[in-house]
Amino acid sequence: RFCLPLVLASLPTMATGEEIAPALQDSWGDFWLFRFFVNAAGYASIVVPGFLLIQYFKRRNYLETGRGICFPVIKSCVFGSEVKSVHQDDGSLPLRAEPTESSTARQVFKLLFCAAGLQASYLTWGVLQERVMTRTYGATETDPGEKFKDSQFLVFMNRILAFTVAGLYCALTKQPRHGAPMYKYSFASLSNILSSWCQYEALKYISFPTQVLAKASKVIPVMMMGKLVSRKSYEYWEYLTAALISVGVSMFLLSSAPNRTVSTVTTFSGIVLLAGYIIFDSFTSNWQDALFTYKMSPVQMMFGVNVFSCLFTMGSLLEQGALLESLRFMARHSEFTAHAVLLSVCSACGQLFIFYTINQFGAAVFTIIMTLRQAFAILLSCLIYGHTVTVVGGLGIAVVFMALFLRVYARSRMKKRSKKLPPGESPVQKV
Repeated sequence: RFCLPLVLASLPTMATGEEIAPALQDSWGDFWLFRFFVNAAGYASIVVPGFLLIQYFKRRNYLETGRGICFPVIKSCVFGSEVKSVHQDDGSLPLRAEPTESSTARQVFKLLFCAAGLQASYLTWGVLQERVMTRTYGATETDPGEKFKDSQFLVFMNRILAFTVAGLYCALTKQPRHGAPMYKYSFASLSNILSSWCQYEALKYISFPTQVLAKASKVIPVMMMGKLVSRKSYEYWEYLTAALISVGVSMFLLSSAPNRTVSTVTTFSGIVLLAGYIIFDSFTSNWQDALFTYKMSPVQMMFGVNVFSCLFTMGSLLEQGALLESLRFMARHSEFTAHAVLLSVCSACGQLFIFYTINQFGAAVFTIIMTLRQAFAILLSCLIYGHTVTVVGGLGIAVVFMALFLRVYARSRMKKRSKKLPPGESPVQKV
C-alpha cells in the first residue's frame, strides 16, 4: 500500500520525459525506491537464515544440551549470559560522573573541550555529507565530472570505523560484563543503517537546511514510538513543544524561495526519504533504550550495533557488486577518498564526544550543545552552498529552536522536582 503509490507517482514524469532532477539519474537502477528494495533484499538474505538458526537453537534447547567449541559463541549470540536488570534508572544514558573537587577553570575547560569537539565533529560531518552527495568529482573544462551514487557504501564506511573505535575502546577500558543476546542488536542495526541510508539519499532531493529541520522534528515520532514500543507517557509541555516544532517545520517547508526549481516528484521523494529517516531513527532509539535494561555501557551498545551494521552493509554491497564499483570510484577520485574517510572519522569521534559529554555534564547540557550545532549547521550550509531562506522560513527555524530550548528548560525543571518527590512516587517518563 505504501510503495505502490510512490511507483505510480513517479512513472508519469519519467515516461513523458519531463525535466527531472539529476538525482533521479538515468535508469531505474539509480532510482532511490529501487535501490531501497535492492538493499533490503540484501539484508534479508542475511537476516532470514539468521532468524531460522536462532529458532532452531531455541527449539532444541541448545543452552542445556549444547556442547563443543561452538557452544560459548552460540550461547552469547542467541541466549546471552545475564538476565535483565529489574530496575532501569535511565539506562539509555551513561551514569553522569559526580562532581569532584576540581577547580572551576578545569570544569570550564572540560565543557569547552566537549562543545568544541561536538561542534567540530558534526559541523564538518554535515558539510562533507552535503559535498559528497550533491557535488561532482573530477570536473574539468571539458568533462562535467561524475557524482557518487551509492549511499550504502558511505554507511558502510561510517560503521566499520565506528566498529573499530568502539572495539578498541572496549578492549582498552574496563566495561560491564556483557549479558545481552547478540542477535538483539541486529534490530537496532537494521533500523540504524536504513535511517542513515535515507539521510544520505535525501540530500539528492532536498537541501541540507531542510534535512536539519526535519531531524530536529524527530521528537514527534520518537514520542509516538515511545508510546507504541515502550508504553511511555508524557507531560503536557512535551506535547506543546512537539506541536511548536511541527508548526515551525511546516512554516519552513511551505515557504518557497523565488528561484526554487525543484520538481514535484523530487520534492515528494525527499519528503518520503526524510519520513523514512525519522521513523527508522525513532525505532532505533527506543529499541536501544529497551536493550539498556541489560547491564551494558553505551560504548558496548555502539560496538554491538556496528558489528551487525558492518555485516549487513558488507553483505549487501558484495551481493550487488557495488563494493568494487565504489572502490574503483575512490581510486579514480582521491578527493572523494579523503572526504569519505574524514566523514567516517567525524562520525566515530562524534559518538565518543557524545558519551563523554553526557557522562561529565548530563543530557541537558549535551542537548543544548547539539541544538546550537543544528543552528550553526544551517548557517554554514547556506554560506558555503548558497541556500536561500525566506523570511517565513527563517521564522519557522526560530520557532523550532525556541521549542527545542523550551524542552531542555522544562525537562531540567522536571528533574529537579522529581528529586523532591516522596519515596515511592515516580515521575512521568520523558523523551
